[in-house]
Amino acid sequence: MTIHQQLPDMILLSDYGGSYHNYIEELYRIFEKDFISNKPVFRGKKLALKYHPEVSGKAYTFYHMTHKGSDEANRTPDLRRCERLSWAKPSIERCDHWTLKVWTQERKGKKRICIWVEFEDQPDYIVILDVREKYILPWTAYVIEYSHEKRKKQKEYDEFIKAKTA
Repeated sequence: MTIHQQLPDMILLSDYGGSYHNYIEELYRIFEKDFISNKPVFRGKKLALKYHPEVSGKAYTFYHMTHKGSDEANRTPDLRRCERLSWAKPSIERCDHWTLKVWTQERKGKKRICIWVEFEDQPDYIVILDVREKYILPWTAYVIEYSHEKRKKQKEYDEFIKAKTA
């Protein structure tokens, strides 16, 4: 059975009659179930969650996992992230079982863990965890949309593996 067959179905806006409001409410219900009520576990460690600053009454991490943009105050909805939101928790929890590419990186002085779900028939998916001193936070998740992004991630992973085996 492929990873794709083991992931939950994508959550499509069309399944909610095109109502963005209903769609976001359903996505947040899934997020609450996966990240608040039943916190994910990464390699034996239960993940914490960044709630603040809330965005439209929803946890900050939800905003990061469903919106894109470098300007934090003006991120825009990203339907591709939204469609795959239910993939984040199983990707975190089953990364070793599925033999996903997992590596650490430094970004702006912060340690991040990348979990890469690769596909042959659709764009790849990346989950990013933020490593803090005493806990780990789910930070964001997104679709790799362009080949140059995929090459960059492959280079990061290869460099991590090379350094680890040196």
